[in-house]
Order: sequence, then structure tokens, then C-alpha cells
Amino acid sequence: MTMSSSFFLLGLALSALTAKQVAAVEPARPNILYFYVDDMGWGSIGPNGQADRKARNLPYVRTPNLDRLAAQGVNFTRGYGCHVCSPARSSLQTGFHQGHTFADRNDPDNAKKAIRADDVSMGDVLSAAGYVTGYWGKWGYGGSKDQVGPVIENVQTLPTSHGYKYVLAELHHVRAHTFFQPTLWSAPAAPNAVGGLELVPNSMSRYQNNATYPSTPALQNHVEYPKTAYCDDAYAFAALDFVRIQGQNYNKSGQPFHGLLAVQIPHAPFGEVATLPEWESEYSDDNHFAALADQTRQWAAMVTRIDAHFGNILAALEDPDNDGDTSDSIADNTLVVFQSDNGGPGGKNNVQLDANGGLSGNKGKIQEGGIRVPLVMRWPAKITAETALKTGTNCDMVVDVTDLLPTFCELAGTPRPLGVDGVSIAPALLGRGHQRRREFIIHEAGNGQSIIRGKHKLIRSKNPPLKLYDLDADHAETNDIAADHPELVKELESLLLGERVAEPKGFANTYHHWTGQDGARTSDPDNWSEYEYANAGITYTTADGAPQLSWTARIENKGDDSSAAHADADLNVLALEVRGNVSANAGQSLVLGPGINLTGRNEIRLASHATLTINNGTVSSLRWVEIHPDATLNGRGSIDAIVYNKGAVNVTGANQPILSVDGDYHQSADASLSTTLAGDRTSGFQVAGTASLGGTLHVDIADVFKPMRGKSYTVLSANRVDGTFANPRNEVVASDGSRFSIGYSKSAVTLTAR
Repeated sequence: MTMSSSFFLLGLALSALTAKQVAAVEPARPNILYFYVDDMGWGSIGPNGQADRKARNLPYVRTPNLDRLAAQGVNFTRGYGCHVCSPARSSLQTGFHQGHTFADRNDPDNAKKAIRADDVSMGDVLSAAGYVTGYWGKWGYGGSKDQVGPVIENVQTLPTSHGYKYVLAELHHVRAHTFFQPTLWSAPAAPNAVGGLELVPNSMSRYQNNATYPSTPALQNHVEYPKTAYCDDAYAFAALDFVRIQGQNYNKSGQPFHGLLAVQIPHAPFGEVATLPEWESEYSDDNHFAALADQTRQWAAMVTRIDAHFGNILAALEDPDNDGDTSDSIADNTLVVFQSDNGGPGGKNNVQLDANGGLSGNKGKIQEGGIRVPLVMRWPAKITAETALKTGTNCDMVVDVTDLLPTFCELAGTPRPLGVDGVSIAPALLGRGHQRRREFIIHEAGNGQSIIRGKHKLIRSKNPPLKLYDLDADHAETNDIAADHPELVKELESLLLGERVAEPKGFANTYHHWTGQDGARTSDPDNWSEYEYANAGITYTTADGAPQLSWTARIENKGDDSSAAHADADLNVLALEVRGNVSANAGQSLVLGPGINLTGRNEIRLASHATLTINNGTVSSLRWVEIHPDATLNGRGSIDAIVYNKGAVNVTGANQPILSVDGDYHQSADASLSTTLAGDRTSGFQVAGTASLGGTLHVDIADVFKPMRGKSYTVLSANRVDGTFANPRNEVVASDGSRFSIGYSKSAVTLTAR
């Protein structure tokens, strides 16, 4: 698998600079433009099968702009969404998979409750990071389903409540079961509008007779175009307006933008496209087209129609002010993402055009045809013919819908929300930095649940209960190899069930914060906030008591004095953050009692001014322990996780303390590792995986120990050692003044007394 360079947008463009001068500035944060389609199967674009059909003179769907996007960028052949639209949109926005997000299936009540005020969405993080934000299309949450006179039913789940400023959208998926909704929800809205949204007519009148808008096809200046617009035309032109305006603003101010166009195409009903003028015109030269089934022709026309809209918007990146001069182009510095929410449905189009690319199953199913989706990314400033992930190539890196939120956070330079299931692929896009690993991804569907780890996919269903497939050799899932790998099946099933896929619908993580005083116990429920999610008199979720594996928990000091929380019993949560009060320079500690274990299944994060002390217990996570600058991990014991140290790790304790890491250890350039010499031993810091070194090494000398001149002592052992510490003159001056030279081998760091 090749890793791709990611493109970071052109650095802040001062208004005094010309477009050419701006282009010479070091790229900064990218604009992020996201095309999101509804029910478009994996095989519906050129590089996933349609180009091959064209070459063999078979009927194929025309997507010239998406194919050009893939040729100029990267086609991720193992991109994943969800099995149906509501959980896909919730996972996209929140970064949580179906085991943890509130909308884990197409529950009829999702429109009233899917995304909570506590959930930190894609719009929230990018808006807070200074991006101008826009959302157009099917949002699916917050409004009633009435075609005439819909109302807001839950303000906290609206796009305007989650960071999106410019909106033209549908708030209920049932209203989106037509392309001719009489009204759509719009923002900015009139003062005092509920949720900051108001209903506006679904009309193309603002775009018709406007020469600056291309025909896509026959959208304007056509007497037969309906008074109520085909809604995706309205969404697309609103997005086009936004890109033109914000593109010009970007060239003046350098403020980046994020736009998400989430169209209804090519979801049913298919026949409505046939009421539009010249709906088949793009296929007038295709001898195969007339012989296809009505549903196939309608589906193909829908896909090609939205592809043309995408082409208009991509052209606006090249020429934001539409004057024919592309010197103001912002395309190089805009990350464009194209993705479908789930696989394509069954039907004639799937049979006649192979819209799912030969994958097993379709929309709503746990098989690859239900969850694997087309995914393309283009970023000309970072993805080129010379970069690791070259333009026009296919990449088999597994990318889940939950990965987009943390990826955008990293590109925008803002922290990802705590404990999300997605993993940023920004380093892979950028071609630099450390690409963090995600061991597996999970999905739920009506016919079962699945876990994908590497090439293996385990499906848990009723009959037979467990099936295992090798996706590298069998992407159509025809050969069940479960009987040949019983231990692997058992291991994957345990991981899958641990992700809460067997919980009742509506189960989700809950959010809790520490309320205890200095020295209070973490096992006492009174020291934690309770959780309730309610709206309009209906309570959907509650959680209280002592910490649980479904908790996203924070221990934060908001006072003026340093404080400590004491774990007197094993502490198990989904994710945990410990944070001090930076403004008051007041620390927050979490002290584990003797033999006490801490588990943060998705993440343990030590933020600024935080300290975690281990006392011969185990700290574990399926992913990582992250130590931020000005944070410290102390003690002795075990860490069953990858460790990212940007702060300090101190191996401390009586006698000869040892801290072992059952995973990789990454120490940044500004971080430190401290250990204690107390006698002859293997090392004080043991890493089962790779130790990637940077920053500094410090050593304390135990009172009873006297190092012998010329003798070497192992202070760090690992399966592999990469890099070196940055100590001046490659030496360590210990706490008692003793001096040591640092030595490195492939698997150890030693100190030689001088």
C-alpha cells in the first residue's frame, strides 16, 4: 500500500498579495469540499468498473467529472460507509461507528434525536477552527416529515446547531423521498427563527436567466423546467454560489472554507428525473441506452446529472469569479472528497450496469455491496505524480466514514473530539508524519454485524452465526473460511462484541465529567456527572453510577489549585481525558492505587497540566495513550497500548522500577523520558514494539547505587529502536552529577558511566 501526500492549503493569503504571489506562499490549512451522494454503489464510477465496461462496449454510467477527479487524485478502493443513510450521516458527522453513535440504524425517530448537543460534529470543529462552513442537501435530522408546513422538532440535532452557517437542506429523510419538496430549510435565517433555520420555496428562480450558471443540462432558460425545483439542482447551485463567494474571499483574506454537498441522488424515487426537460440528453449518442430498463436509464441519468453539477463546482475552484481568468484558482489548495453513504440498492441498474462492482449484497446488507462505497480524494498541492500516493492511482488503504472527522481536524490544526472511533489519515495524505493504525472497523446491518481487520472480515449473523472471508482473495464473499481459522474467529468475535454491536437500537456512548473534590475516589458515583439526553418531554438515554465502558469521561480541573483524583478500583471507560487548568497553572492528577488498572478502550488522553501515576497496575487501550505537552505519565507497571509522548514519561518507584509498553512508543522532539538506575537489570523502560525516539533522556540515581566507570547499563529495550535522543553531546548528566554516554543498538539504549 502506498501512502499519499495530503495537501495543505496555501498559507494565509494577505489581501495585499496578488493571486500569483499567494501561490508562492507555503501552503497552510486546506479548503475542504465534500461531495456526498446517496445510495451510489462502489462500482458506479470509472475506476471501479465503469471504465472497463466502456472499453468492452458494454452499457455504462457516465461520470466524466468524477472520473477526472480520480485521475487527478486518488481512488480509495476500500472505502467504507454504513449499510443505510441515517447511521452513515451520524457516523460521518460525529466520528463514532454504529456501536457508539446514537443513530445506529434507520430508526423512524432518528429525525428527532440522532445527533446530540454533546456530540462534536464535523461542522462544530471546523467552524471553531475558523472555517466558513456550508451544508446543502439531505441532513435528515431535526425536522418533521410533513411535506407541507414541516416544523423543527429538535434544535440540538440541526446543522445550524453543529457549526454550519450556510444551509439549504432537508431535515427529515421521509421528506427526501421525493426530489420535489415544496420547501427546503435555509440559513442564515430571519431573526428569531427556530434553530436559525427558515423554510424557503424550492425554486430555481434565483438561478434561471443568470448567465453565470452553466446548464446541467437544461436547468435554466427552459420553459418546461418545473416551478418546484428538482431539489438537487437547488442544492448544487447553492453550493456553487458558496464556493464562488468563499473562493474569492479566500484569495483576499486567507480564511478557509468547508462545504458539504450531500445530495439525494441516486436514491429512489428514480422516475422523477424523467419529468425534467432533456433528462436523457447526455445519453443521446449511446446505442445501448434505449434498450435498458426504465429504472436503469433513470438511475444513470440521475448520476450523470449530479456529476455535471460536480463539474460546475470544480470549475468554480479554478475560476472563483467566473471571469475566464484562472490566475485566481484555489483548486490546488482545496481538498475535494467524493463518497457515497452506503452501497447501492438492488434493481435493474445493479444488474445491467454492475453498479456495485461485483460485490456481494447491496444497500441494507452487511456484505461488501452494502457497506463498501466509492471514495475519491483530490488535493493537487499535495497529491501529485511525484508523491508517495500518486495521482490517478488506486489505494487499498482501509478508510472508514468515521475517519473523515479526525482527518479534517488534523488538517485544520484542531484537536479531534475525545474518543472517536475514526482515525485521521492526514499523515497518509500529506506523505509525512506518523500514520496511526486502526486495528479494525465494524458495521451493523439488519442481517448481521461485521468486523474487518486487514484482509479478514468476520460476519456475525443468525444462520450460520459466524462467517469469515479473505477479502483480498474473495472480495465477493463467496468462500467462508471460518472452519479453517477457529482461533481467529473467536478473537474477531470478541473484538466485535466489545464494540457494542449487539446492544439495542439507540444505544450510544454517554458523556460524563468529574465533579469530585481534591483527593476524591473515582469509584464513587457522586464524583461524576449523570447523563441524560431528552427532547420535547421524551428521555432517550440516561446514564449514572460509577464509570462504565460506554463513558466518554473527563477529569478536568477548573479551579485555581492543583487537584488529584484517586482510583481505588479498576477504572474502565470508552475514553478518558485528564486536563489541568492552564490559565491558573493548576495541575490535575489521576493516581491509580496499588495494582489498580485503567482502561480507555478507544483512548486515554493526558492534556496540558495533567499527570497520571501508575502503581504496579496496567493502563490499557485498544489504540493509544496520548501524552500532550506539559503532561506527565509517572510510575511503574504496564501500558497495554501504543504510547504517543509529547510531554514526559517518568519511570519511578521503589527499588528497580520498570515500566513496560506492550506496543509501540513514539517520543516527539520536545518530549522527555526519565528513568532510574538502581542496579544491574535489563532496563527500566521496556517496549514490546518499536521505540521511535526524539526529545531528551534523563536519569536519576538511586541512593544505594554507585555506577561503575566504563560499565554500560541498559535503560531502554525494544523490539526495534528507531532514531535517537537529542541530548547535547550525546550524554546524560544524572541527578547525582554522574555523567553517561548514550549508546544505541537495534534493540536497546545503554548508558556508559564516564
